[in-house]
Amino acid sequence: MLATTIFVACEKQKEHTAPAIHERDSVALMTSYGVNTLISDSGVIKYRIVTEEWEINQNRKPSRWIFNKGVLLEQFDQKFHVQSYIQSDTAYYYDQNKLWELRGRVRILTKDGLRFSSEQLFWDEMKHEIYSHVFSRLVTPDRQLQGSYFRSDERMTKYFVSNSKGSFEKDDFSNDNDTLNSASPQQKANLRPRTSPKRKNTTIPITH
Repeated sequence: MLATTIFVACEKQKEHTAPAIHERDSVALMTSYGVNTLISDSGVIKYRIVTEEWEINQNRKPSRWIFNKGVLLEQFDQKFHVQSYIQSDTAYYYDQNKLWELRGRVRILTKDGLRFSSEQLFWDEMKHEIYSHVFSRLVTPDRQLQGSYFRSDERMTKYFVSNSKGSFEKDDFSNDNDTLNSASPQQKANLRPRTSPKRKNTTIPITH
């Protein structure tokens, strides 16, 4: 009787299996760790990407590269010296739209010595412009500016900040290379002139 009872109990056992995964958004095409990658343009090494984790996910809508643990983008001059960089705590690159979204302690240094800091920044490669809708701060060798809206060309040589506070030299208002000239009279009136100015690597080619 005992043997019969065990046999019947075994016959009634069911196999427990997990349900199939149908949500493809979580499946990445590639995930790399400890990345230090050199990027060439027209056969010349010009850029480097450094990140702890790089995920390429084409199943998300829109598809994107994901840098959840931060990213550092460096640009080199012809002598392979770092002349500018961009870094942030988190970054997304929407490859189809050619749009970067940087979040958390965004920091930029340009070859002209301009320093930018914010908590969020977008870089539109198709429109060749950079912009932010949150508080941003710019510091150059001879001026400082901060405000709640920022827009610039991607080289950060022409820029505009609204709702701004800062200090400038008087000559800034006659500088043709600075888009501060496009500000409204009311915005220019809010600017206070300063009396004394203060002075394991791999290579990935880019195809155009």
